[in-house]
Amino acid sequence: MDVNIEPSWKTQLQHEFEKPYFKELAAFVRQEYQQGTCYPKGKDIFSAFDHCPFQETKVVIIGQDPYHGPNQANGLCFSVKDGIPHPPSLVNIFKEIKVDTGKPYPESGNLEHWAEQGVLLLNATLTVRAHLAGSHQKKGWEQFTDSVIKLVSSELEGVVFLLWGGFAKKKASFIDKSKHHILTSGHPSPLSANRGLWFGNRHFSKTNGLLSQMGKEPIDW
Repeated sequence: MDVNIEPSWKTQLQHEFEKPYFKELAAFVRQEYQQGTCYPKGKDIFSAFDHCPFQETKVVIIGQDPYHGPNQANGLCFSVKDGIPHPPSLVNIFKEIKVDTGKPYPESGNLEHWAEQGVLLLNATLTVRAHLAGSHQKKGWEQFTDSVIKLVSSELEGVVFLLWGGFAKKKASFIDKSKHHILTSGHPSPLSANRGLWFGNRHFSKTNGLLSQMGKEPIDW
């Protein structure tokens, strides 16, 4: 089937788009968007891929679900559109970056500039019904995004995977540890961060250190 996604990813994932589960998923998502309000906007569903071509992927951050409030989700995990108040997890991400790298706390919570440097900001589920967290889970998105992680693992080398929280850590089984790097910590949500499982992980400077060792350009967080 024809999926509107960045060309390099389309080439890599075309076989996935033809599978029965994905066609069922596409039909489900189409119906959900027709019947009610869903996020992100249809044009932003594959935004994580559109801003980060396949061969340029250097870092993968795995989230769970898009934000389900009005005008928040923009297709990149943990990211919100310009001018939108920062959700608690994003606040804690920016606080850690400030302490870790010295970079000042940013005005915008839009992480497109990360994606354009090679950070794949991948939610496990790419759509959600308004105000209903998890409403599009177990409909096929997880099978698709697991395939993306396996593809990156098998076809690329030296990618840094940042796995935050129990859900993301389970994805480690899909990653070839002999040719990639995995950094794990607690989730940046207040529940986890306030228990001492997030702050101080220094994942942003550590990621840049690994990229530099491999001769790759560090990320301007």
